[in-house]
Amino acid sequence: MALYEHIFLARQDISAQQVDALVEQYKGVIESFGGKVGRVENWGLKSLTYRIKKNRKAHYALMDIDAPAAAVHEVERQMRINEDVLRYMTIAVEAHEEGPSAMMQKRDRDDRPRRDGGRPDRGPREDRGPRAPREGGFGDREDRPRRPREDRA
Repeated sequence: MALYEHIFLARQDISAQQVDALVEQYKGVIESFGGKVGRVENWGLKSLTYRIKKNRKAHYALMDIDAPAAAVHEVERQMRINEDVLRYMTIAVEAHEEGPSAMMQKRDRDDRPRRDGGRPDRGPREDRGPRAPREGGFGDREDRPRRPREDRA
């Protein structure tokens, strides 16, 4: 039997219990073909990048599957028929990941790479001396004559 990771997106207007029922339904199909489902992760309701069938959000669910190809084909056939399933994807893998998936890992903001490439903070301006005058004739505002203001009555 082969190893697969299967993820599907369910409509936003169904409840979390209905998503769990869908997972159990597809789990039963896989087990009826002699396969088994390992890890099941419900990622919850997440925003979609673009609308899919007029939905802006979807319930995400991931299943690790160890089953023959016929079981996966049957699950995909049933998902095509089911109106609650917006999208699905099955990927053959060499081995299942241990522990939670990347979506379930809580990463702290300090662990993320910085946008500035990790450049250290340069500190306050007074450590570096005064700024050089700008090029192009724009000096300080006090150097320019002010236009008289028109009275608004």
